[in-house]
Amino acid sequence: MALVRRNILHDQNAAKKYITGVGLLKKESTGRTTNSFGIPGPVNPVYTYDLFVIWHIRAGMFPIPRNGDPMLRNYAHRGPVFLPWHRLMLILLEYNIQRILGDSSFALPYWDWSADGDDGSPTDAPIWTPGYMGGQGNPVSDGPFGFFPNDPNNFTVRIETGSDGQPSQAGNGRGRGLVREFARPWPEGWATLPTSADVKAALEFAPDNPNPRPEDRYDVIDFSVNSDGFRSRLEGWRPATRPWTHNQVHLWTGGDMLPMSSPNDPVFFLHHCNVDRTWESWLQRYGRIYTPDMTAPDTYAGERIGDTLALPASYPYTPKDMLDVSNWCTYDQLP
Repeated sequence: MALVRRNILHDQNAAKKYITGVGLLKKESTGRTTNSFGIPGPVNPVYTYDLFVIWHIRAGMFPIPRNGDPMLRNYAHRGPVFLPWHRLMLILLEYNIQRILGDSSFALPYWDWSADGDDGSPTDAPIWTPGYMGGQGNPVSDGPFGFFPNDPNNFTVRIETGSDGQPSQAGNGRGRGLVREFARPWPEGWATLPTSADVKAALEFAPDNPNPRPEDRYDVIDFSVNSDGFRSRLEGWRPATRPWTHNQVHLWTGGDMLPMSSPNDPVFFLHHCNVDRTWESWLQRYGRIYTPDMTAPDTYAGERIGDTLALPASYPYTPKDMLDVSNWCTYDQLP
């Protein structure tokens, strides 16, 4: 029976399991060390949760095409692969929390940030209270992911994005507390969260082409931040007047949600679960379609429908495999 992912504010049990699971994964050694990933600095253990941070950074620095600029398109962002790559990441985290809790019924909860956007983007919304994610700060000093002086159970950021864009060790290998800085002004942040009207606009977008293929609703050549399709609108690049939806949430939350090491903040997965929920709504409306297909040239290798999703390479899944995960999970409600 498929798991049902629910709104974290409507499922206290899922919230508690998520918080507990993240805490346990932060303490579980993978048996590997930082030097085995080429991360400079002292040799330290790499823990399971931090492995997701490393994957995300590495995928974000791997350009498409191979000789291109990762800031234009990479193996996890700024192109059509954005949604299937992050769907796989969610599934892997969900599985690891199930494993470490010994609870196969656990389903990742989501944070419906559009509800907070509709409510004026309050910085003291329920999600930011100590019983859920805790609030903002440098470092965050309340809730389950707070950093408290001399507390051996601190939630510690260990791997971050270095100045070269590659993974580096936070605090010169000693770690540091989690940082959030809500609603900072542009360009450091963004003052508001997306609203339900923004989500609706992305879901209902139709290309200007009078006779579009169904796939063109999802994404179009050149499959980049300039492509005007559903993916680019949900990721947050179009319309080009401002950051939208997914990107807007990262900017509004600020702090550790800004760099490529953003999975350091556990709210990252609640955010992306809501992004995935929105994609699932789109797939049910228009069909389980994706582009580019395998007839696209090698310049799109890594994001075509049959290409292996990069990182972790030991899981040979493709965008096609991610189009229908209904046997794995569903959502309690779609936008």
